[in-house]
Amino acid sequence: MTNEFRDLERPQAMRKKDVVLMATVTSFESLPHPSRSELRQFAELFAPLFSASSEKARRDAVAALSQCRNVPPAVAFFIASQPIAIAAPFLSSSTCLSDDALIAIARTQGEAHARAIVLREALSPTVIDALVGLRHDRTKRSGSAAGAEGSAPDQPAAEMTEEEERLAREEDLRRRLRALAGHIDRPAGDRLGLRNLSPIQEALLVRFARHREAGLFATVLADALSASHWLSERIMLDISGQQLATTLKGLAMGAEDAVFILQRLYDHLGTSEDGATRAEALWNSLDESECGKRVEAWRRADRYTYAEPQPRSAASGDRAADGYEAMPRLIRTTASVRRPLRRAR
Repeated sequence: MTNEFRDLERPQAMRKKDVVLMATVTSFESLPHPSRSELRQFAELFAPLFSASSEKARRDAVAALSQCRNVPPAVAFFIASQPIAIAAPFLSSSTCLSDDALIAIARTQGEAHARAIVLREALSPTVIDALVGLRHDRTKRSGSAAGAEGSAPDQPAAEMTEEEERLAREEDLRRRLRALAGHIDRPAGDRLGLRNLSPIQEALLVRFARHREAGLFATVLADALSASHWLSERIMLDISGQQLATTLKGLAMGAEDAVFILQRLYDHLGTSEDGATRAEALWNSLDESECGKRVEAWRRADRYTYAEPQPRSAASGDRAADGYEAMPRLIRTTASVRRPLRRAR
């Protein structure tokens, strides 16, 4: 018996360790209702066996346990915290991860783990709110980091000579000019000033469209637009799909996901014509730049409609009016009815 354990410890015995890991997992899976003692024993054995096995054996073990309903919470969290190449099937399908565990993993393990969580069949409102909030947290952190970099310009030290101060000012001016030039000749893919969907938002939109959960879809769309829920609902009420297609293209969503969403939410867009669906024809007929401008106009009008009354200059009033005129007719009609009610309050 001692010699057998020593064989397991040798590097050339990796295959034997893989066999032991899979045998342990298979034995545990065969228990319909494991006792507390059996759950504790499995939790104690799994981590060291998992760490000593090959990557292929780890993948196989995780894939098997992702279909098991009795995985101990400690083992479930341990598996979900592994690299995404191993943890993905467990994150997307295991029923042994609580809402608190899913939220903790999404916050600590990164965006890839969060996207795997989005693929789950059932997500509670608590987890959905946490996933959406992650994007705001990351945006704030990146913005504060960029602000910290930009708020520390090259200031000449007190002991610099007059010539050194002049050279420092010239270098700072050249740096600013280079930054401005970058905005003029930027690549076509750079959507400066326009909003883009985060990967989590895009995955949530696809998920809710797949299950035809229009209310949750509108919530995520409003979050992506940083606009009111009312605007996202009005966009979706256009049964032709034109406004939603315009919005998705303005947010730079991928063509495949956008066409899928349009076909799921508007059945008539799934009809094929000349070798392509109506959704594909609608998507290809839209210009991304024009869609971006229209979406920004809708967002400005939405802010104008729902923002608290504030003193505005004539120029700001003109910009708001332009955005208001650019909104779809249905939205303008409803907005014109709502504003007098707001003033009456």
